[in-house]
Amino acid sequence: MSTRKDTVVPVRTPSRSYEVHVGRGILDEVGRLVRESAGGEVAAVVTDSNVGPLYAERALSSLAAAGYRTALVSFPAGERSKRLPTLGDVLESLAEEGLGRDDVVVALGGGVCGDMAGLAAALYQRGCKVAQVPTSLLAMVDSSVGGKTAVDLEAGKNLAGAFLQPSVVVADVDCLDTLSPELLRDSCGEVIKHGVIADESLFEEVGRRPLSSAGYPKDELVRVVARNVEIKRDVVVADEREHGLRQTLNFGHTIGHAIEAASEFRLGHGTCVAAGMCCMSRAAAAKGWCSQQTARAVERVVAAHGLPLDTDLDHDLIMHFATHDKKRHGDSVNVVVPRRIGSVEIRKTSLGELRELVDLGCGTCPL
Repeated sequence: MSTRKDTVVPVRTPSRSYEVHVGRGILDEVGRLVRESAGGEVAAVVTDSNVGPLYAERALSSLAAAGYRTALVSFPAGERSKRLPTLGDVLESLAEEGLGRDDVVVALGGGVCGDMAGLAAALYQRGCKVAQVPTSLLAMVDSSVGGKTAVDLEAGKNLAGAFLQPSVVVADVDCLDTLSPELLRDSCGEVIKHGVIADESLFEEVGRRPLSSAGYPKDELVRVVARNVEIKRDVVVADEREHGLRQTLNFGHTIGHAIEAASEFRLGHGTCVAAGMCCMSRAAAAKGWCSQQTARAVERVVAAHGLPLDTDLDHDLIMHFATHDKKRHGDSVNVVVPRRIGSVEIRKTSLGELRELVDLGCGTCPL
C-alpha cells in the first residue's frame, strides 16, 4: 500500500502561478506533476555528484513514464561549483541534448543545484521552464520557492542571477533520510528564520522539538515544511522582485553571507545564517530595537539545533564581505532586525552604522 501523503501549497505571483507539493514518496510522481504543469517533449535533469547517484534514476524513470525524452546533466557537488564556468558547462550540455524553448529543466538537489539549474533555464534560449525537486531541507523550505536563481562571483555570493519562477515544486521529505546529520542541522537555520520573521508558533514549536533531533516524525515534518513554504509564498507573492517586504527574508543574511564568504563556503548557508541571526539580534537588543528577551530567545532556539550563536571573524573582514553584498545600496545597507519573535523590520543603515551593529553583535555572545 502506498504511503504517499501530499500537501499542496498554491503560489500565485505576477509572473507565474504554480503549486508546491510536499509529501512522502512523491519523488516517483515527478513525471506526472512536471507533465501537468510544464509540458514539453524533453526533460533534462540537472543534478550534482552527490544527489545524482541517489535519486536521478527514479526521477528519470518517472519522467520517461510520463512521455518525456530524458537527459541527465551533472556537476561536482558543493558551493564551489556555483560559478560561471559550471553554469557554462550546464548550458552547453542542454544544447547538446537538443533542449528546446518549450522543454523543461528539472532541478534535482539542494540549493546549489536549484540555483544552477534555475539560472540555466532562465538563460537557455532566453528562457525555458524549470521544475524544482529539492532534496535538502534548506532547499525545500526556502530556495526552491520564489524564483531566485544565481551563481557566485569572486566579489560575493549570488551576484549574477535572474528571477524565474518554477512551473512546479516537488518536495519529497523521504529524501531527507540520506542527508547527513550535519547537513540536516545546517538546513534548520532557515526554518528558525521563518519563525522569527513571521510565525511565533512555528518558532516555539521547533524550539521545543528541534528538527535536527533523531526520530522527528515524518508526517509532522511534512506539515512544518508546508508551513515554511506558506510563509515564503506569502512574502514572495506580495513582493516578487524584492523591492520591499521580500527583504525580510534576508534576516541573518547580511552577517551570515559574510561569514559564509570568509570561510570560502566551507561553512553551510544555514549555519552561517543562524550565527548571523544571533549576531543581529544581539546588536538590535543593544540598540533598543528589540528586547534582550527576544535576542535570548533566538539564541536559545539556534542552540537547541546545534547551530553556532556567534563568529570569531575579524570585524574588518565581516565588513569587507558585507559591503560587497548585493543588499548594499550606494553608501547604505538594508539590514533586517527583529522587533519581537514573529515580526521584523527593515532598517536602512549607513556603512558606519553597519559597523556599529557588527561591533555590538559579533564576538559578544555571553554563552
